[in-house]
Amino acid sequence: MKYESGRSLIEIIGVLAITAVMTASAIGIYNSIRHNQKNTIATAELREVVKNAKLLMGMRGDYTGISVDYLVKAGAIHSDRAPIGKTWSVDVGTDTATFVINLHGLSRAECDFFATAIPNWATEMFVNKYRIEDTVTCFSNADNDISFTVR
Repeated sequence: MKYESGRSLIEIIGVLAITAVMTASAIGIYNSIRHNQKNTIATAELREVVKNAKLLMGMRGDYTGISVDYLVKAGAIHSDRAPIGKTWSVDVGTDTATFVINLHGLSRAECDFFATAIPNWATEMFVNKYRIEDTVTCFSNADNDISFTVR
């Protein structure tokens, strides 16, 4: 009598299919965790920018002359690299007692993350030039802008 050992082709294909499904779901979970971590780090960096700008210029009660370059040269931030998105700027607000942090070139997911609520360090927020209290729509391409006004 002859005994067969080993696996059939169907069993091997089944194992490969299960492995492929598990790998695809692991990659999806990894990307989700990475995206959330990136947004959390960007939020913390923006909070630090606000804190350092207030420490540097807040005692004057006047934010005239504030910019990313000024904050880098003064040592308030480490680099001029945008915390999130493609580019960013820091400008004096409509009155000299406020300043505005502008984030440009955010993806849809980044825009949706930041557009959920005004952070506690900001007094008002604009998404694609619309006040956050209005109906906010993030664009599907990576061309979203968010502005935070800080007092």
